[in-house]
Amino acid sequence: MLCIAPPFAVAAALVPPAVMGAILPTLLLCLLAGMAIGLYNRLVRDRMRTREAWSGVEVQLKRRSSLIPNLVETVRGYAGHEREVFEQVTRARGALAGASGPAALASADQGLSQALGRLMAVAENYPQLQAVRNFSQLQSDLSDTEEKIAYARQFYNQNALAYNGRIQSFPANLFANWFKFEPVVFFTAEESALQEVKVSFPVA
Repeated sequence: MLCIAPPFAVAAALVPPAVMGAILPTLLLCLLAGMAIGLYNRLVRDRMRTREAWSGVEVQLKRRSSLIPNLVETVRGYAGHEREVFEQVTRARGALAGASGPAALASADQGLSQALGRLMAVAENYPQLQAVRNFSQLQSDLSDTEEKIAYARQFYNQNALAYNGRIQSFPANLFANWFKFEPVVFFTAEESALQEVKVSFPVA
């Protein structure tokens, strides 16, 4: 029966032991270096995915914020005396515009959601608003944006979870410490705040 030795075994037999003893540490170092580079690149990719996911959250928050002035003015045309509610929405929108980072934005977004909830409660007292095309379109756009914000929040948090888990796991945590890969903050909101905004009304 013909037996064929593995290539490495053949090479080892042909190379003098002294030379092999010098080559093996070099091969081992090359292997470790390759693994280290691969791990570092994986951390970079995970961090970039997390940042890209966060940019999606910011885009949707800005989109919703851009709808608010027209929404406020439309409701104001029928409920001009509700000045306090309009001021609350304006302040909350300004706070969101001035916030940065997941934690601050989550807090500001919660405040804006609550303010919008109060605005929508006012709008429910004026059924004639349902006949206003501009209000109906704004209502539809706001509802669509709320869904996109929820999806963007979930997508970001999933990427943040994967990234945070990786930089805390061995041996990736060694590289995370050496190269300053910092954990990211989740973008969360209380369920009570998420339920404040009601953008669908019964048709009169």
